[in-house]
Amino acid sequence: MEQYKKLLTANKNWAHEKVHQDPDYFTRLVNVQKPDYLWIGCSDSRVPPNEITQTQPGEIFIHRNVANLVIHTDLNVLSVLQYAVEVLEVKHIIVCGHYGCGGVKAAMSRHSFGLINKWLRHIKDVYKYNNEELSSIEDESMRLNRLIELNIIAQVQNLAETSIVQRAWKSRNAPSLHGWVYQLEDGIIHPLIEIDPNQHLDFELYEYDDLDVSH
Repeated sequence: MEQYKKLLTANKNWAHEKVHQDPDYFTRLVNVQKPDYLWIGCSDSRVPPNEITQTQPGEIFIHRNVANLVIHTDLNVLSVLQYAVEVLEVKHIIVCGHYGCGGVKAAMSRHSFGLINKWLRHIKDVYKYNNEELSSIEDESMRLNRLIELNIIAQVQNLAETSIVQRAWKSRNAPSLHGWVYQLEDGIIHPLIEIDPNQHLDFELYEYDDLDVSH
């Protein structure tokens, strides 16, 4: 059997097992999607959101990209964010990165990686902003993991600055924002930052008109 066909076989076995356990399982999924969570995570194949949180299909709305970035000019993430916040009315948005992230590691280097350089530039900006702290960390792996943490925190702050989130905070006092980091070595998620709707922020807040590149 060709390798990719194993995925199709596994899918059929999974679907049959689900129906065997619960005949109405797929009927419920077809009729409604009302997740409480939007997950913005890294594309890394070792960090599957549903599995590491033990949630079922329909419980988490998911967006993934390299190094879990929230960029104010990225139409993809903004479209997901708007749908999740304004249509699904999620209660929580989670930005989850992971230690040992290859995207962040690449951003720390001086190598050119082609097209992805444009994406990694946003992580380099995080490094530049936190240069004094990061430069004081002599151990390279510890410096990498601290940049991973700072990058997650920065992306949560970027979420708070979007007009999508700002409007939702004013209209329905939701969603809450969370920054988490996942540890590959033991499978545990560690919270880093939490921002409740309309709370006093300890960073300067700019309400961005999404996709306005002048900011």
